[in-house]
Amino acid sequence: MTAVLRPWRPQDACALRFAVASAPDLAAQVGGADLSTDALAATYIEHYLRSDSGLRSWAVVVDDQAVGNVSLSAIERRHGTAWVSYWLAEPARGRGLAARALAAVAPWAFEDGLFRLELGHRTNNPASCAVATRAGFPAEGVERQKLRYDDTRFDVETHARLATDPSPAVEPLPFVIAR
Repeated sequence: MTAVLRPWRPQDACALRFAVASAPDLAAQVGGADLSTDALAATYIEHYLRSDSGLRSWAVVVDDQAVGNVSLSAIERRHGTAWVSYWLAEPARGRGLAARALAAVAPWAFEDGLFRLELGHRTNNPASCAVATRAGFPAEGVERQKLRYDDTRFDVETHARLATDPSPAVEPLPFVIAR
């Protein structure tokens, strides 16, 4: 298995559609976007995953197939902070790919001048908590009822990694194309 991070490509549209269809929880990760055709998925990639609007996203790729995403958003240069998010298609879960993707993106962000990376997960998602912790993002606290999906509100546990924190003991995914 060869796993890397690379920029999203319009040709990844079918893989994006499959990934979101593979797990019901991923609909929220794409904001409920209509990805019912390859053309709509390619448009989503161009407008959201390849955007220059302050979002930095990379496809998690296994054997040349996009199976997930890791992104930096809410990049704030004055304070040197950003929000990190990640997701994987159902078949790619449980192999350590998300932790390896986070472990790769954090040093990239720190080299780019950021100091603090934050992420959050629903408290009813222990797998996401394990990913964050393994990637060197210790838990900092719980924000009560921060997220709402449909009519349900969820508590969110926040994690953060600082540029001065030690590197985690997880092998980062390699980037195949530099920034």
